[in-house]
Amino acid sequence: MVSRAVLHVDMDAFFVSVELRDRPELVGKPVIVGFPGGRSVVLSASYDCRARGIHSAMPMSQAIPLMPEATVVEPSHHKYALASEEIMSYFRTLTPMVEQVSVDEAFLDVTGSMRRLGGPVEIGRNIRSHIRDNMGLPASVGIAKNKFIAKLASTYAKPDGMAVIAPERTGEFLEELPVAKMWGVGKRTAQQLHALGIETVGQLSREPEERLVARMGEHGRSLFLLSKGIDDRPVEVTREEKSISAEHTFAADISDLQILEEELLRLSHRVARRLRDSGKAAGGVGLKIKYRDFTGLTRSKALSAASDSSATISEAAGLLFRKLIPLTQPIRLIGVRAERLEDPDFGLQLSLDPKDEKVREAERVADLIGQKFPQSMVTPARFLRPRD
Repeated sequence: MVSRAVLHVDMDAFFVSVELRDRPELVGKPVIVGFPGGRSVVLSASYDCRARGIHSAMPMSQAIPLMPEATVVEPSHHKYALASEEIMSYFRTLTPMVEQVSVDEAFLDVTGSMRRLGGPVEIGRNIRSHIRDNMGLPASVGIAKNKFIAKLASTYAKPDGMAVIAPERTGEFLEELPVAKMWGVGKRTAQQLHALGIETVGQLSREPEERLVARMGEHGRSLFLLSKGIDDRPVEVTREEKSISAEHTFAADISDLQILEEELLRLSHRVARRLRDSGKAAGGVGLKIKYRDFTGLTRSKALSAASDSSATISEAAGLLFRKLIPLTQPIRLIGVRAERLEDPDFGLQLSLDPKDEKVREAERVADLIGQKFPQSMVTPARFLRPRD
């Protein structure tokens, strides 16, 4: 594989794997990561849970009855962000051509690294060994000549494996693959292809291109090229998060302003902590609301200066929320978003008020405590409740 080698690295049940690493007493037991509330959804599930039909985004009210013996672990997004950053930083020591797709997956173009690190198979093996030995986490790796095939290969490698699709065997690999497995084929597109009598990628590759374009436009042309294993998209190094957000769906519709404001504060602190973890500052703050009847709205506010402070983010989110009072109806979901992300070295403005700097210093100390003691929780005093 000398022309081009692309790896797709996908962490296996990432949130669950991080929890099992930090809580070894749960190893070998069914685990679901998510809030146990009725309207909450599954964020991640161990593979034995998946065998029972539990999957990400499934309502917890449906997932728990499928496996009532599973341990439900509330998510620790701070830990997941730290683990993700460590993994992505390691990838960049192998090649500068790294495209982070999500918190737990990335494409690596290792074409220019093979003289130094060996062939793509050797690199893939070393990646899996390094992540397991140094981070205690499993990863699956797909290796192919382009992003489309590498992504498919990593899916077939799961869990905790590696799949290699040599260039000359690409057509053979795609021949019997269901079209629904293709990148860019959702439920509606699959139905369109099935209506044309196309069930497999091999059948799609033998379909006249003009017929697909006539039925599906440029999307049809794109699928035709992918069916032949043609994907010239580069690994995009400059891909960056445009925003960082957190939201919460309540178990019951809420109109109590105190409860809503406390949840808004909690979400603001979570977003600000992720900002600091990622080395970014927000130039604006957004608010997301979904009402009882599922209608929703979003509001945004520009900050006078970019900030990564929990206090600043929560203050801006609170101002946006108070403009919606009195509420037209109870709220089922509320969310906070940090927008217009930038490098704080250029945009972060130090406050002239000593109190503000003390608050920011306290937040940095809280972050350090959370990094050193992941099981601890440093939280605003407002969230504390007297013991019975």
